Amino acid sequence: MSPNTPDSPPASPSSLDRQLAPLDARRSVPARQLDAPAPDAATLARLLRSASRVPDHGKRVPWRFITMRGDARHAVGDRLAALTASRDPQAGEGAIEKDRQRFSHAPLVVTVVARLEPDDKIPAQERLLTAGCVCFALLQAAQAAGFAGTWLTGWPAYDPTVHEWLGLAEHETVAGFIHLGTPGIDAPERDRPDPDALSTEWRAP
Repeated sequence: MSPNTPDSPPASPSSLDRQLAPLDARRSVPARQLDAPAPDAATLARLLRSASRVPDHGKRVPWRFITMRGDARHAVGDRLAALTASRDPQAGEGAIEKDRQRFSHAPLVVTVVARLEPDDKIPAQERLLTAGCVCFALLQAAQAAGFAGTWLTGWPAYDPTVHEWLGLAEHETVAGFIHLGTPGIDAPERDRPDPDALSTEWRAP
């Protein structure tokens, strides 16, 4: 009997734990702790293929990718630092340097761009959620391949000037900057929410 048929018996708790272990093991590793090597071009292409298997109402494909490696990461950082200094003359050196280093820690940064053009059938919110699913799926794919990552945004994700640097169109925005590399630490587990405390079952009155 196929495990996907409606009449299949449920997996035992121990079996289910084993099957879900790769998902339960997912951790975010801080960008500062992501070292080389990062996925090479061929490996990244494979990861993006898996990350693109997401719910997509209407088959709109409301996302695309921009990758940054090497000196390109530092060039964006230099621009961010200059932008911060020009906009806020009172900005401290620490804040300016933080912006300079935003993309310099991990060896690879993948920008997931949400494409939210006017659409009479599929709400922009649904398409934005699809792009968010791509961000998370990319983290899972990277960890499955032996790498690690973290999903960051910060003010550059929402800044029109940064959007212009990245070549975003009028109806595009940044869903996430996915920083990828080889974990330099064993990411510790943290407290996770209890799904039972967050769940209710609706019943007809």
